[in-house]
Amino acid sequence: MKAQIIEKDGKPEWAVIPYSEYQKIYEALEDAEDARDIEKHLSAIEEGTEITVPGEITFAILEGTSPIRAWREYKQIKMNELAKKVGISAAYLSQIENGKRNPTIDTLKAIAAELDIEVEMLI
Repeated sequence: MKAQIIEKDGKPEWAVIPYSEYQKIYEALEDAEDARDIEKHLSAIEEGTEITVPGEITFAILEGTSPIRAWREYKQIKMNELAKKVGISAAYLSQIENGKRNPTIDTLKAIAAELDIEVEMLI
């Protein structure tokens, strides 16, 4: 690469390079920044400080499945089993999953605890 150096008071002040070279340098810097971001997120996942959601759950929710049902089915827990552990009826849980009733915050917390996830994942 050939750079033109512009001096001020006898010291290098500017370096002028062809635009194509600038683009290559800029892209390389962006790639390096992306790599650092990826490494940072992977470390956070390994340390347990970053929450991840399996793709199956994400796609189910995007297709209209309630977050509670998506997580319950992903964890292979039957509706009756989850309802019993939470202390509610299976009918009530079904209504919650189908959007016919809204759970209380305590019920939502209990469901999240039984599913071993943060309550925010159900909202």
